[in-house]
Amino acid sequence: MRTFKTTARGSARDLAKDSTRDSARDTSNTGTKDTSKARGERAEARALAYLQGQGLALVVRNYRCKGGELDLVMRAPDGTLVFVEVRSRSSDAFGGALASITTTKRQRILQAANHYLATLDHAPRCRLDVVAIGPRRLEWLRDAFGAGEPE
Repeated sequence: MRTFKTTARGSARDLAKDSTRDSARDTSNTGTKDTSKARGERAEARALAYLQGQGLALVVRNYRCKGGELDLVMRAPDGTLVFVEVRSRSSDAFGGALASITTTKRQRILQAANHYLATLDHAPRCRLDVVAIGPRRLEWLRDAFGAGEPE
């Protein structure tokens, strides 16, 4: 059965840590709050629309298990199962969206991917992608952790 290594290789962009947290802020004169959860849901919706436009089909959204969560599970046109982590930052300070993926976060994503794969009768070809949304662009990194090789 295909599994992902929980010690995925990292690069400088993956290892930079962003310890800042988005705080709730007013978005209109009505005083409604734009929470980090709401911003995250909008980012996931934007990433989903983008990936569907690229030919991927949604399988599961927000798959949760003990120890981790997968933002999107998609199927590529060639049948590859694609686990997608969506990261969004309103600023490129501290390295932006990509830099916010810490070693611990990578391990949680890999754990959730392995959990999801364990629920399948047979594990298809798969990879882990990241969609990083910044103030000026959306970036899609295929096989972002380099963990797509079987153990």
